[in-house]
Amino acid sequence: MHSLDRPRKALAAALSALAGYVDAVGYLSADRYFVSFMSGNTTRFATDLITEGLRAAIPALLIFGFVLGVAAGNVTAFRAGPWRKPAVLLLVTLLLLLGGISTATGHRSTMMACLVLAMGALNNSLQHDETPVPLTYLTGALVRIGQSLGSKITRRPQEPAWPFFAMWASLASGAAFGSLVFLSLGRASLWVAVAASAVLTLIGYRIARANLGS
Repeated sequence: MHSLDRPRKALAAALSALAGYVDAVGYLSADRYFVSFMSGNTTRFATDLITEGLRAAIPALLIFGFVLGVAAGNVTAFRAGPWRKPAVLLLVTLLLLLGGISTATGHRSTMMACLVLAMGALNNSLQHDETPVPLTYLTGALVRIGQSLGSKITRRPQEPAWPFFAMWASLASGAAFGSLVFLSLGRASLWVAVAASAVLTLIGYRIARANLGS
């Protein structure tokens, strides 16, 4: 995070907020399963496997879909080259759009599949030194905050913790906003995510175009 310039840091925070929003909508729409938090789904898979048997297939399929989404985003990013950000974000927007259409037509399973694929793909939208910047899973950010705090207590050199806190706060804020909108609009709240993703795709395009022109 520290090595990203200001526009990319802002975009990363916005994308994390989008991930939090979509995860909250998915979580509230589908029996408390996650579309971006795969650690939670892994725990659900393990506990359901022991306590409810075949019901474990639901989180297992969500985990599999997330991995497929990451793979699809990775292929898209590779083939798009310098246009990686807008290309991946366009893929995310299209998947969210399909999820919104599925919601409108009453196909909840298809909606969840589209959301989990979109959130997997999203993690390929930003990279540093060929390494994707995590946007939908931020346990690592909390670890970095804790490590920075420990270094401060023992007066050792440390990285500033605020970029990691900003990412975590963005995800949490997006999830809170998604929950509020869901209480008002229900599953139609997904259309807000579609619109936000489209705007972020345009921002990603402008950043990529500026980089090519510099």
